[in-house]
Amino acid sequence: MKKLVWLIAIGIVTNSFTPRKITWVAIGDSITYLNEHTDETGNRVSKGYMTRVVEKLPNVNYINQGHNGWTSGGIAKEIDNLGIVKADVYSVFLGTNDWWAGRPVGVFADYKDNTGNSTVYGSFRIIINKLRSLNKDARIILITPMQRVDFVYINDMKNNAWGSYKDKNGQSLESFARAIKTIADYEHFDCIDLYHKKGMGLKNLVNYKRLKDPKTGQYKNYRYPKFIGIPFNPATDEYPYPVGAMNVTFDGLHPSDKGFAMIADMLVPLLKKY
Repeated sequence: MKKLVWLIAIGIVTNSFTPRKITWVAIGDSITYLNEHTDETGNRVSKGYMTRVVEKLPNVNYINQGHNGWTSGGIAKEIDNLGIVKADVYSVFLGTNDWWAGRPVGVFADYKDNTGNSTVYGSFRIIINKLRSLNKDARIILITPMQRVDFVYINDMKNNAWGSYKDKNGQSLESFARAIKTIADYEHFDCIDLYHKKGMGLKNLVNYKRLKDPKTGQYKNYRYPKFIGIPFNPATDEYPYPVGAMNVTFDGLHPSDKGFAMIADMLVPLLKKY
């Protein structure tokens, strides 16, 4: 009898220390998408942030809802067609494509009053309403966009964009990060503010950008901000971010292994406490 009681007690203690299984749906753009498509990084990335999280938290099962190049408006428009399932945790990591596309960030009233999909605030209301309809008790994590320097797509250099050191359509990328933080504060959601994260500032994103010196025509490594305004010709120039240029990003926008590890390290404590 004593042995039976002892075995039951051991079982109770063991079970009490076994983390419960958690389903996590990660909604995002190319930064999330790349977790399952590291081959599209020119083999610069070995694993994304979700893989890194579940390596540390094996009780977490993630579902990748990353959509390459999409804005929050695109996600909101298609929210009922994406096959998003009921989950314990949802993360929403969007905003950088909204900024580059010139979408209006809008005002907080667009979120609060559910005014529709014409602004980023309105798009987030549609997305969050959907997640709550799937599981009203789910934890929701909002992730702000990272800062970015000049992006040049490694597989097509004609696909390039200037960095967040300069406004687009009269809006700063920081205003999009502030909007997402405002929503998180209002809803009492956890928020990972990558935009203001120490070590992820403009000077940390790449070590240099390799460009032709306009005076000599010879290639030179320019550190931020000295490369701003120096011409880059995608038809004739070499890729401006060789391996040695990689730091937090590998292409000025998308995280490198270092960047993905930083994101994962911020997510792990949140998911662990859930």
